[in-house]
This record gives sequence, structure tokens and C-alpha cells, in this order.
Amino acid sequence: MSAEDLENYETDMELQLYREYKDVVNLFSYVVETERRFYLANHVDLKARSADGEIYFDVTLQDAWVWDVYRTARFVKNVRIITFKDVNIEELSKSEDLTIPKDAGMGH
Repeated sequence: MSAEDLENYETDMELQLYREYKDVVNLFSYVVETERRFYLANHVDLKARSADGEIYFDVTLQDAWVWDVYRTARFVKNVRIITFKDVNIEELSKSEDLTIPKDAGMGH
């Protein structure tokens, strides 16, 4: 396998993963991003803890999907993340939750 073949394979895998993400994102309520991974989940529990004067985050996810091109099974029942780095948690807006004002600056 040439370097170009490998690069094309990795590009195809990333594209497949992106398409899968678009297909499943509406099934989840939260996006969770750490320094190592990106997750979708329906339940997130974040606890800040300390040990020896260091603060770390203990995150538990339930009913999750993991953005990882090398995983064959991306749907996961439970995930536990322990990290000293930042954790970003966002609640996803459901399309029915969004309303567009009648005068949305469209010039009408």
C-alpha cells in the first residue's frame, strides 16, 4: 500500500465517520469534548474532584456515541472520563426547540 493509498483510505474513513455523525447527532442531547475525544451522549454527569491539591474532572456519560475512526463499535452504553484537562459540554438544540422570528432580518 502506497502512502497515497493510505492517505486516501484515511480520508474515506473520516468522511464515513462524518456521515455517521450527521445521521446520529439528532439521537443525542449533549456534545462532550475532551482533549482526546469527541462524544455525543444523552446523559452527562460532571464532577470536579481534587487529589493532592490537583483538580481533575470525572465525567460519566450514558447512552453515548464516540467520534473515533478506529473504533468498530462507536455506540457505548457507559463511558467514564477522568482528565486534568478542559471538558466542554454543550446541550444540543432540537430542531423543534428553534423558532425563527417572523422578521429575522431578511429584509421583508
